[in-house]
Amino acid sequence: MCMNKGHVQGFTLIELILFIVIVSVALVGILKVMDVTVKSSADPMLRKQAIALAESVLQEVLQKAYADPDPASAASETTRATFNHVDNYYGLTNSTFTDLPGTLSGYVIAIAVTSATLGSVPARKVAVTVTYGADAIVLTGYRTSY
Repeated sequence: MCMNKGHVQGFTLIELILFIVIVSVALVGILKVMDVTVKSSADPMLRKQAIALAESVLQEVLQKAYADPDPASAASETTRATFNHVDNYYGLTNSTFTDLPGTLSGYVIAIAVTSATLGSVPARKVAVTVTYGADAIVLTGYRTSY
């Protein structure tokens, strides 16, 4: 009995097992990368919302007067509607900004107002910090008496 050994086509069992192992390892690597990407895909949106919130608060503060235009009514300046100068915002937090939409309730706002000079011009330095999770956005602006 003579067996004719011609050209045999196909894969051996060992080659198939190695192929499956290599493809499985590559697939696990790709899925890990996708998992990290999907988990952090909302971060740019959160950052953009925090920046928009900080910009709007900073703009609100900087639109107020440099100094109190009516010192006699200082005792009645207790809400945002009655604030009339930059120093009213010193130390404010989220409790003052009750009109924020529910989607922004996870952000923490802190405002600091300090004296500064720009060259020889007296100014108020306003720093608005908006924190979301472990990240924070700090925007700074200056209000001068003009």
